[in-house]
Amino acid sequence: MDKPLRRQVRCKVCGGTAAQVLDHTCGSCLKKEPERIIQDLIRKAHSESRRIPPVLPPQDPRGVTCYECGNLCRIKEGEYGFCRLRQVQNKRIHSKVTGREAVGIFYFDPLPTNCVADWVCPGGVGAGYPQYAYSPGPEYGYKNLAIFFGACSFDCLYCQNRSYHGMAIRGKPLFTVDEITESLDDKSACICFFGGDPSPQMSFALSAAKEALKEKKGEILRICWETNGNIHPKYLDDMVKTSLSSGGIIKFDLKAWDEKLHRILTGASNRQTFKNFKYIYREYFDKRTIPPLLVASTLLIPGYIGEAEVKNIANFLVKLNPQIPYTLLAFSPQHMMTDLPLLTWEEANECLEAAKRVGLERVRLGNTHLLR
Repeated sequence: MDKPLRRQVRCKVCGGTAAQVLDHTCGSCLKKEPERIIQDLIRKAHSESRRIPPVLPPQDPRGVTCYECGNLCRIKEGEYGFCRLRQVQNKRIHSKVTGREAVGIFYFDPLPTNCVADWVCPGGVGAGYPQYAYSPGPEYGYKNLAIFFGACSFDCLYCQNRSYHGMAIRGKPLFTVDEITESLDDKSACICFFGGDPSPQMSFALSAAKEALKEKKGEILRICWETNGNIHPKYLDDMVKTSLSSGGIIKFDLKAWDEKLHRILTGASNRQTFKNFKYIYREYFDKRTIPPLLVASTLLIPGYIGEAEVKNIANFLVKLNPQIPYTLLAFSPQHMMTDLPLLTWEEANECLEAAKRVGLERVRLGNTHLLR
């Protein structure tokens, strides 16, 4: 359960915007701290966030390595991996989920729906019509099958969908591939895997995607992903192919550029995320331009993710291709960061202009109703 709203605090070092859970220290000041202090802060903040072990992705030198996501947890006998779906028993990994059964829920959203790619996607603007869209504009009358996974490979202190964590701990509710395919009808235009995150349950997601495409063979059914990108590389090619062939979009949430800041905010590294994004771009991006295969997004967090981080992420994207769509999302105080304020229009526009100045040509603000 989220913390009640707390009084806004200021950075104890510079007086800027900061959060209580991060020891009243803003992002800029945290970047300057030595690793020893950062490690203690990360463990303390994520202990409060998770309230149940493991606090961080386990790396026991004698543990059994899990190869299901980018964390590569090394799990001690009797303990769980970071996603809480897998436990080592008798030196083997035992999972609460399979390639046919997952933890989470699914439901239908009418199109056009709230999606970070809605301004470039078939469901939102008819991109790729008539091959990938049912209409040349917004697909009114059609729907998206939203698959919310009850586990994640990160632990964001500002998580907007925290209900996933309880699902992972309980190992339920469960749903199956057959339930997904049986729910599809002639108004089902796309499937979006999100959560939580699909990264700890990619085997199931790929099974569901492939069987759904068979079920709707000859009809439009786009396979989309909204992910933190911390996916094990063994899944990337199959993941991309489901979207590439169906007109779907892969949406990476690039949460921070600075790895230290990313570890502070999410409990995990961002290295695999950026490696995966670069791989997908280099191997597949030019194989389909409309709708775009890859879309990036970043949540703007007062005091932590602002102009400096956006500029660096935008530089990364520009070096790949200035045409990669990039959505900047307004912050809503959630989970452990309810004491942070809403973002101002001025702050959001500074980030928008920073991304444009480095050369990105397709940038927009999302969730603008949250700006003050």
